[in-house]
Amino acid sequence: MNLKKKLGMGIASAALGISLVGGGTFAYFSDSAETTSAFAAGTLDLNANPTTIIDVKNIKPGDTMLRSFQLENKGSLDIAAINLVTDYTVGNVGDPNSEDLGKYIKVNFLINADKLDVPIYSTTLADLKTMSPDVIKGNIFSGWLAERGGKLAAKTSDTLYVQFEFVDNEQDQNEFQGDSLSLKWTFNAEQGAGVAR
Repeated sequence: MNLKKKLGMGIASAALGISLVGGGTFAYFSDSAETTSAFAAGTLDLNANPTTIIDVKNIKPGDTMLRSFQLENKGSLDIAAINLVTDYTVGNVGDPNSEDLGKYIKVNFLINADKLDVPIYSTTLADLKTMSPDVIKGNIFSGWLAERGGKLAAKTSDTLYVQFEFVDNEQDQNEFQGDSLSLKWTFNAEQGAGVAR
């Protein structure tokens, strides 16, 4: 064998030996650990009790009607804000009215049983229907919830007092005779900000 072949065989043998050492078997210590995690989302569950706040007949201008109802948080999370969406329909007897009966039904939101003569907010149903939920939250529910630590805590309820008034404008209101108004309030609950846990 010539020198070039011997040298080539030597290099090939060395490369094979290095690859066996590098890629061959070798022993090392090992260990492993497993973890498990679980996430369960909380719930918001707002209920009104009773669901029919008011049902009166034969009202006339100047009448006032005081009612109370409970908002119940049956969920597992605190409710930090409540929005109110107002909708109503008016039923007219005879000729259509030139005025909306909702403009003459005033709503006084009251929060304290000892101070029912001092509303925290007053407006008509017509105005309430067109208000932004944020305006309502800021004017009605922020004051109400502030008395309760700024929230309606999970698994609690509270009572809200509201007074309805058929406004007497001291003018002829004969067009409202026999009319009816069907009111729908939708209360929407919002959670508070997330926290580190």
